[in-house]
Amino acid sequence: MQIDFNKKGHVYFMGIGGISMSGLAQILLSKGFTVSGSDRAPSELTDQLEKEGATIYIGQRSGNISKDYDLCVYTAAIHPDNPEYIRCQELGIPMVTRAEFLGQLMLNFKNAVAISGTHGKTTTSSMAGEMFLDAALDPTLSIGGILPSINGNIRIGSSDYFLTEACEYTNSFLSLFPKYALILNIEEDHLDFFKDLNEIRNSFHNFASLVPEDGVLIISADIKDVDEITKDLKCKVVTFGKDDKADYYPLYIHTTEEGYSVFRLSSPSGTTEEITLRVPGEHNVLNAVAALALADTLKLDLNTCAKTLYKFEGAKRRFEYKGCLMGVDVYDDYAHHPTEIRATLNAAKNYPHNKLWVVFQPHTYSRTKAFMDDFAKALAISDNIVLTDIYAARENDNLGISSEDLVEKIEELGKKCWHFSSFSDIENFLLQKCIPGDMLITMGAGDVQKIGENLLGS
Repeated sequence: MQIDFNKKGHVYFMGIGGISMSGLAQILLSKGFTVSGSDRAPSELTDQLEKEGATIYIGQRSGNISKDYDLCVYTAAIHPDNPEYIRCQELGIPMVTRAEFLGQLMLNFKNAVAISGTHGKTTTSSMAGEMFLDAALDPTLSIGGILPSINGNIRIGSSDYFLTEACEYTNSFLSLFPKYALILNIEEDHLDFFKDLNEIRNSFHNFASLVPEDGVLIISADIKDVDEITKDLKCKVVTFGKDDKADYYPLYIHTTEEGYSVFRLSSPSGTTEEITLRVPGEHNVLNAVAALALADTLKLDLNTCAKTLYKFEGAKRRFEYKGCLMGVDVYDDYAHHPTEIRATLNAAKNYPHNKLWVVFQPHTYSRTKAFMDDFAKALAISDNIVLTDIYAARENDNLGISSEDLVEKIEELGKKCWHFSSFSDIENFLLQKCIPGDMLITMGAGDVQKIGENLLGS
């Protein structure tokens, strides 16, 4: 079944309670489709879907599957031995992955935008999404994090503008159909799936090749051998970057006492007035330049976009200020790759503070093992480091490593590092060690943010 907004049908979602799947289900409901789905437990998301007219099953059983379904959508967490998956096959119901379904949705929008890259997808998508909103484009947005202005990760519009993140993991972004695509950066990551950086670069080249002849690829000129990624493309290619080798780049960057970044944008049409960015760090300046390049490509007013950036305070879990505990400023950040950690900690150094503490939760055994030395060097930017146990996520094999291995690497660099297996032990330790004027950042892609929230009484 090809998803066509002009031809309604009945779509079933396996794992409908996930933040991404629930958002996709909401889009179909808004277009008049019949929606059903299942999940392991009820939640606020499933309750909201029921209020909007979806049929929700708690628990995944073969009896939930009806021959009346036109299409079933499933997440990566659904395996071939799942009873609903088996029943769909028995009944001959067409089945697609979440990424394939997202690609089908994009075909219903004339101006579909996909933002990719190893780092910065959520922040750049959020910036661009806010620009679309302030330009009154009435877009549909699918963001990888929570955007406060829309109180969620999904915003359903009525125009031909659709913006989504495009993740390279398992090559899911190759199922998309963007007219406009961004590639923010390309680095080694997800080495539990990709063999090496060359394979990752090849995937990004294939992603870029999805842009049609009348579309535009916006790509970082700072990517090594970027011409290898853009070779043989039929679409127009626009570049952004750190300096004048790119079409769009920042000028006169400086940081204010409040930690804000100030710069001017050089573009093919000239130089803008000063732009003030309230989310810190050079990496966010480049994220903003990428979003501005997209806005200019779509002929949005850059002065309005500059005002949007000044209001922008970030998506949830992206250097998010959580509160103050007895004079200690507490932040939370999603960084889980050495490059992201380095960028966040360098940005934090521009904020007034005494000692910088980071509580880091390593994410997956494979990533921790692959980047052990890089993690140590990046975390060593902080004055004091506390590690949780490794967050296994989708992995079962610990590969013979633990957080203690990372402790050793960090201490070899001359920095103090502690490891605790329980969050409560970490919280008690921080209460004893942090003093007024310190800055504390909880960091990682798991549930490490609970430590700061518990300390603040959230």
